[in-house]
Amino acid sequence: MPPQILVADDDAAIRTVISQALMRAGYEVRVTSNIATLWRWISAGEGDLVITDVLMPDGNAFDTLPRIKNTRPDLPVVVMSAQNTFMTAIMASEKGAYDYIPKPFDLTELVAIARRALSEPRPSAKAGPADDAQDNMPLVGRSPAMQDIYRALARMMQTDLTVTITGESGTGKELVARALHDYGRRRKGPFVAINMAAIPRDLIESELFGHEKGAFTGAQSRASGRFEQAEGGTLFLDEIGDMPMEAQTRLLRVLQQGEYTVVGGRTPIATDVRIVAATNKDLRQLIGRGLFREDLFYRLNVVPLRLPPLRERIEDLPDLARHFFAQVQKDGLPRKTLSQGALNVMRRYAWPGNVRELENLVRRLCALYPQDEISAEIIEHELSSESARSAEPDLEPGRKIDLSASVEKYLADYFTSFGDDLPPPGLHTRILREVEYPLIAAALAATRGNQVKAADLLGVNRNTLRKKIRDLDISVVRSIR
Repeated sequence: MPPQILVADDDAAIRTVISQALMRAGYEVRVTSNIATLWRWISAGEGDLVITDVLMPDGNAFDTLPRIKNTRPDLPVVVMSAQNTFMTAIMASEKGAYDYIPKPFDLTELVAIARRALSEPRPSAKAGPADDAQDNMPLVGRSPAMQDIYRALARMMQTDLTVTITGESGTGKELVARALHDYGRRRKGPFVAINMAAIPRDLIESELFGHEKGAFTGAQSRASGRFEQAEGGTLFLDEIGDMPMEAQTRLLRVLQQGEYTVVGGRTPIATDVRIVAATNKDLRQLIGRGLFREDLFYRLNVVPLRLPPLRERIEDLPDLARHFFAQVQKDGLPRKTLSQGALNVMRRYAWPGNVRELENLVRRLCALYPQDEISAEIIEHELSSESARSAEPDLEPGRKIDLSASVEKYLADYFTSFGDDLPPPGLHTRILREVEYPLIAAALAATRGNQVKAADLLGVNRNTLRKKIRDLDISVVRSIR
């Protein structure tokens, strides 16, 4: 006999299209409009797979899932829901569902999930903190792009797989990393974050692995590193593309052997942390330029997760705006609403700063405007001002100055000219100044002093640029309007 699938949904049309699709795929199907009948069938030992809506007239499927897993732990359950939030996906995973499908769904995908569930039933998951209030959701949005993110996260919560999160600045990469930790099995351990671009390159190894007293000038006592601080929890390596090659080599050893050595130490230390990395750069391009280890890339990229920019999920804008208005109210600022015209203007905007830019706009609106409802005219004024502040300078299309590559090539060629002789002391520092100073000064002049655009032009992180401006004592020319 073909496998039997039990379908529960209070919408007759949905029951019909699901049952027809499954029967065409060769399955026997029984349908019901309530939880009570579904539970009676399951208790009687019927069905090889359950597909059910979450909200039913006589109950909630999430309340029934634990009973199903206790009675028939090998029976896979797929839940459907029109409440397409991050917490819905997490709840489905935590309650032991095989998979979660947001409505509206693709019938071909549903049949594929059913086929997979029947051949590879999963054990139930451990209960977790999925009962948190919806207002405290770390991720917001109901778009198809975000549904894919939610489902991927739900599958990874109860694993220790290494994850690499990619996406433009402002898309919420650290929020996703924190969600993986806070709703995963390491949530009782620490969450430790380190931004590679914000730390001087010669201190990154010490920051990551710690150092012994006297390991280098200024090391007056032993210091713990981020790996030690994150023991038993999650270590978030932000801007991993800015990690220097020496530190990459040491990180690769940790991922391969599960141990590290503090700077200045000799005894390997075993470590138990989950690694989540993030970058707004294309690591494959960095590999091609010799700036990132290919073997480290494959160690980190076990589960790749791409966060879409806001312009690719613009349908989430109203939900995001409401979420930020609610957050601002908690901070003591008056809550506002957006007119339909204001929303229409916002939907047409490109949002180069992504979700972070939207959050900043909401805070500015609440702080500066007395109106309870924000009009289209206010949004047009704010967004046009923002566009003027971040307008691209008159440059060749696609033109970039690769600062790191230019400096490294210059140094390599220059030092080669010395042959086997040692270059004069201090020459490296002098050449760096001679090369970097004019490049940075030219980028700042081309962008009229806009450091964010200058950093993009040079291909470096904005924090790195600010540090170099300070170290090289470069005068910053302000934008002229």
